Amino acid sequence: MTSHVLDLAGAGIGPFNLSLAAQLDSVPQLSVRFFERRPSFAWHPGMMLPGAEMQTSILKDLVTATNPTSRWSFLSYLVAHKRFYQFLNAEYEAVPRKEFADYLGWVARGLTSLRFGSQLREIHANDGVFSVTTDDGAIEARSLSVGVGKIPARPAWAEQLAKSITFHSSEAAQRLSGIKAARIAVIGGGQSGAEIVDALLDQNGVSTIHWVSRRPNFEPLDATPFTNELFTPSYMERFHGLPEELRLTHTRRQVLASDGVSASTLKKLYRRLYERRLEMLNTPDQGISLRPFRNVIAAVQDGPEVTLTMRNGFDDSIETLAVDLIVLATGYRFVLPDFLHSLENRIELSSIGEPVLNSDFSLAWDGPGENRIFVLNAGRHSHGIAEPQLSLAAWRSAVIANALLGHEHFNVGQLDPIVQWETQAHPSGLSTHMGQAAE
Repeated sequence: MTSHVLDLAGAGIGPFNLSLAAQLDSVPQLSVRFFERRPSFAWHPGMMLPGAEMQTSILKDLVTATNPTSRWSFLSYLVAHKRFYQFLNAEYEAVPRKEFADYLGWVARGLTSLRFGSQLREIHANDGVFSVTTDDGAIEARSLSVGVGKIPARPAWAEQLAKSITFHSSEAAQRLSGIKAARIAVIGGGQSGAEIVDALLDQNGVSTIHWVSRRPNFEPLDATPFTNELFTPSYMERFHGLPEELRLTHTRRQVLASDGVSASTLKKLYRRLYERRLEMLNTPDQGISLRPFRNVIAAVQDGPEVTLTMRNGFDDSIETLAVDLIVLATGYRFVLPDFLHSLENRIELSSIGEPVLNSDFSLAWDGPGENRIFVLNAGRHSHGIAEPQLSLAAWRSAVIANALLGHEHFNVGQLDPIVQWETQAHPSGLSTHMGQAAE
């Protein structure tokens, strides 16, 4: 084992740990290293469908919100690639997802603290440090950052179905090109479901597409100014201080602020369906059925065919649907990574079985306070709907950096929000600095 003790060892190199690595690149006094099992950086490669767009501003990149002079900003990326003026002239309402993925890859190739082709295998807490086993050998670190992401969520009714006739949206880019099924059901009414339906409309071999959603309609992302106040540090601070029951209630109510369909995507789809009807005036079935307010309650496979049974929330009737392929745009769920299982009994869990996160995004556990385990993309119900999004990645990374340093290297304080959420506003006019006093 190396005699050098890292200040931080990171597990997984997705956008969130990449943001942390980019922020810490400006803090040379900290010794950090991040590990990723994949040979190179990749961001949701299975969802890089033609025309896919970002749902967040380019200013909400890896660093800009708290470190605008960083060399790892999206604007620096544009300048480095000589595309600054052309990008402005394009006047994008939303940035192409492929370009933002290229930006992330550019940052990953430039940072020296990243180790690809190596992953964390096992972790033990020993005498004020974490003993970490990686594919490259054993290391020691005072703190950890877990950014391995969530795993695809599959409904219980889909578990018994053959993998050849179902796949998750995370595999869409690879699987859609080779589709031979004629009748396809897309389950899920969010952005991923909409993008997959759009892509399937270009498949000549597909005769029927059924878009099924539990939501009452195919509803847009709420990206209006007051709703966007939910995606600010000031709101997140106040949300974290609420009782768990209230936090769970709020996240359920706010689903369309984080998981609706972009208005541009909905408009594009509607126009395509309108034009499809014009082209097929004498055909009663244009090959697509939109079925919102349906909850799939059963799926029975009979050879190559699957019969879905759904409850229609509009008229409370039961429907059945025969399809040849099911695409599950059903989101993701958090599971504790295998390498943390040795600490499993020492981690505090919430009422819904998720890790309890402190204000500085570290796990609540029974170990020494100076040995933190920061977990990224597991705080939807502790910090709010913005936590799994890119919106506050730069700010969260700055909070974590401050916690590692024990002082405020990054200025993460914020003005009080325009909306007065709580009964008593902060009298100073500045929000508290999350993580600053955490020990």
